[in-house]
Amino acid sequence: MESLKFTTLIPCKSSSGNLARPKLAANHHDVISQVGFAPLRNRRSKTEALRLRATFSSKAGSQDGASVVEDQKEEEKGVKFGAERDSSGSVIGFNLSPPNGEVATDNGSDRIEIAEDVSGKEKPRAKAKVTRSIVFVTAEAAPYSKTGGLGDVCGSLPIVLAGRGHRVMVVSPRYQNGTAADKKFSGAIDVGHTNVICFGGEHEVAFFHEYREGVDWVFVDHPSFHRPGNPYGDSFGAFGDNQFRFTLLAHAACEAPLVLPLGGYTYGQNCLFMVNDWHAGLVPLLLAAKYRPHGVYIDARSVLVIHNLAHQGVESAVTYKNLGLPAEWYGALEWVFPEWARAHALDRGEAVNILKGAVVTTDRILTVSEGYAWEITTVEGGYGLNGLLSSRKSVLNGITNGIDVVEWDPSTDKHIASHYSSNDLSGKVECKIALQKELGLPIRPDCPLIGFIGRLDYQKGIDLIQSGIPELMNDDVQFVMLGSGDVQCQDWMRLAEATYKDKFRGWVGFNVPVSHRITAGCDILLMPSRFEPCGLNQLYAMRYGTVPVVHSTGGLRDTVVNFNPYAPGGGEGTGWTFSPLTKESMLAALRLAIRTYKEFNDSQALRLALRTYKEYKPSWDGLMKRGMEKDFTWESAAIQYEQVIEWAFIDPPYVA
Repeated sequence: MESLKFTTLIPCKSSSGNLARPKLAANHHDVISQVGFAPLRNRRSKTEALRLRATFSSKAGSQDGASVVEDQKEEEKGVKFGAERDSSGSVIGFNLSPPNGEVATDNGSDRIEIAEDVSGKEKPRAKAKVTRSIVFVTAEAAPYSKTGGLGDVCGSLPIVLAGRGHRVMVVSPRYQNGTAADKKFSGAIDVGHTNVICFGGEHEVAFFHEYREGVDWVFVDHPSFHRPGNPYGDSFGAFGDNQFRFTLLAHAACEAPLVLPLGGYTYGQNCLFMVNDWHAGLVPLLLAAKYRPHGVYIDARSVLVIHNLAHQGVESAVTYKNLGLPAEWYGALEWVFPEWARAHALDRGEAVNILKGAVVTTDRILTVSEGYAWEITTVEGGYGLNGLLSSRKSVLNGITNGIDVVEWDPSTDKHIASHYSSNDLSGKVECKIALQKELGLPIRPDCPLIGFIGRLDYQKGIDLIQSGIPELMNDDVQFVMLGSGDVQCQDWMRLAEATYKDKFRGWVGFNVPVSHRITAGCDILLMPSRFEPCGLNQLYAMRYGTVPVVHSTGGLRDTVVNFNPYAPGGGEGTGWTFSPLTKESMLAALRLAIRTYKEFNDSQALRLALRTYKEYKPSWDGLMKRGMEKDFTWESAAIQYEQVIEWAFIDPPYVA
């Protein structure tokens, strides 16, 4: 494979040590590709040695944005750098070519990346028709930090978009909680710092950078991100300074594309900010109120992605002055609680709502499923923002999340007892037997095994499971639950296990390998969620041939197609949905699934009659195979994201 060599890259800092923001032209060109430079800091090249130095100065009379390429040592076949400039003279990139037109070769590891498949052969990737500079701003991104679906999205989607030709940066906090998880940030190095003005003063934040899988992973470092617990709280509840912590994140994320010369040059002003949930919600407000009035980010756009509308970043109105926004912008975040929700008779209910401000000022709005995009415009699902979101229906869309089809692949999964595929399902029975053995359940391949994986809280419908278990345990079934959360629910799981020793198992906590084994070993996955913006477990289940039984809401309704045994070709559908959200509806759907399962398996095991075997075996077999063959890849989702991004650039940006 061909390679390009640099010797070193000098960080661009002003005399004060802060990263000075260069002036870039508003019509900054789209980036086609980039060369990662993270590995280049650790050593110098012995041949074709060139020094790349970008100099930015905020002093008067300096040439802001000018880049100097010094030929430190040029041998016969050295690589030449030709600066590419826009109409204003600002450097927007470099052309790399040897003097004789040939590509320089070397055995080093600093190479332009080409997508490869697992066999090591080059695998061509579909490229986007129009490429953009995309900046994800998020409170979590797997594998560095993750508490749920948000981390999965911001850890997977950027990589796929980068593979399609976009230049992608992910800006997220650099959490340090004193555990082994801190090592996940070990590959990121300090590339500079800047000052953020908010909460009555200047706060210094550092930027750490790692170039991995074609993506610039930028981590904002500040002491407020260094504490035990998860990104949002600990065992005592949510952190009291979350508004401060994520205000720092938003301000730093707006500066990063302007001041960080990643790969040799900045992202510049002509970029698309992908704003995830309220934690990043100040970004579109800052673009409109802080930057555009001064001619910066004139051509930038923002897309707000709502993963869970229940969390909106609401704080007392007196905290508005801390956000670093002009006083006249208070109305964009103004929020007044209804009288019934106020603390006392003298409480005026005045607050600021960061997510509301983002909804007002962003260019496009996305949710993580089409069903959820509709639900948030209703009184039941809008959490007080339904009227505002309804007024912006013209820019509101839903895109179903994808899943990591490499990690979640029953044909290669290292966590399960036996591998299988839609062409050969024999390994699934072995996974079921292994799971029953691991959990201490009676080994019964013919007994329907129902699973639940998720948080133990009200949203996930745990109360329905609790009320339905006594009746369900009268049937010939086994049930296993994996999750943590509400302490009373955890105690109930332990009690249920003691009561139904041969039928019920509860695993308190969360364990990734166990979640894979439950997904592979169960016949049915139950998800009675009250609301589910997208849901991932039903996608994992179908990928593993486990039939989902779900409440008809949000992303669950979008992704699970009701089974119809009378459809041409032996039936259609991938599972069962139920509504309304009651114990009776849930049990009816479960028993319908169990009946289909048992009639298929009894006919197979006892060989009662050829007619019965042929009638039911294709039904359950078809359910499994149709689910396994569904396309829930991130590649499919990325194409839809690209369409929304192009729509965002069609209309003018938000201006007050």
